[in-house]
Amino acid sequence: MAADYTTIEVNGHTLRISNPGKVFFSARGETKLDLLRHYLGVAPGALRGVWCRPTVLRRFPDGAEGKSFYQKRVPESRPDWLQTARVVFPSGRVATELCPVDAAHLVWAVNLGCLEMHPWAIRRFEPGCPDELRVDLDPAPELGFESVREAALLIRDLLAGHGMEGWPKTSGGRGLHILVRIVARHDFSTVRRAALALAREAERAAPHLVTTEWRKKDRGRRVLVDYNQNARDRTLASAYSVRPFPEAPVSAPLKWDEVPDADPRDFTLATLPHRWAAVGDLEAGIDDRSYKLEPLLDLAGKYEKESADDAPWPPFHPKP
Repeated sequence: MAADYTTIEVNGHTLRISNPGKVFFSARGETKLDLLRHYLGVAPGALRGVWCRPTVLRRFPDGAEGKSFYQKRVPESRPDWLQTARVVFPSGRVATELCPVDAAHLVWAVNLGCLEMHPWAIRRFEPGCPDELRVDLDPAPELGFESVREAALLIRDLLAGHGMEGWPKTSGGRGLHILVRIVARHDFSTVRRAALALAREAERAAPHLVTTEWRKKDRGRRVLVDYNQNARDRTLASAYSVRPFPEAPVSAPLKWDEVPDADPRDFTLATLPHRWAAVGDLEAGIDDRSYKLEPLLDLAGKYEKESADDAPWPPFHPKP
């Protein structure tokens, strides 16, 4: 029987891990300690996705099949070394969120029962200007992953046509994310405008496959390119986040030549140690280059001349 707690030394800090033997994933019986070992094993990659970003924690205190909640505000009782960042929501409310800077921050979050980390697209030193454009591919319920793969390759080619490179990863669910590092000099509304233009270009290129229709009843059997993931206060599960299913699927970075045959079921807590050892840190170069947003903003201007209508915003999000 596992002890009620254990301790671990990370980055010069001693952290107490409560209930390390608690089963968090029922399919193979992986525990909270297994979850912790996962995050430590892929720490360079997991930290890169959240480093210096305000981060929302999705917590599952009773395991992946228990109740969950999103924690946007760090608790008042916290280690004095824990780094935070102040964010402003569209409503004008503010919050102090976790801002990870090393692996000890990941361990602290996991001890709270955090499976998923949801970073903002900003760094705390550029709080008003995202440095990441996010493409979220969300398939209709009846679609298989082959449609998502096809849509991802289309987005890759469209980005290349505008001189940009995207970095793909499985969402850990049924979708796929493509991240594009951008120069941090535009506000959220402008980045969303660029993402909407990219989504519309994909829809025009493959209307049978891709849609920008925000309302579910209008999407049909297509893959939504969710441009609204670039609005203020919208977040995505970061790379190596573990998703709340019994099999413990992981949001896994991919090489582009893996995408045509990728199956999200292949990336779990059980398989990630071998994969990390075999392919290494696939996003190690993601920060080497940031792209100007102007090519996509020029495209946005083209679409706006054709139609003065903006696309729907997320619920309760005030239009700028």
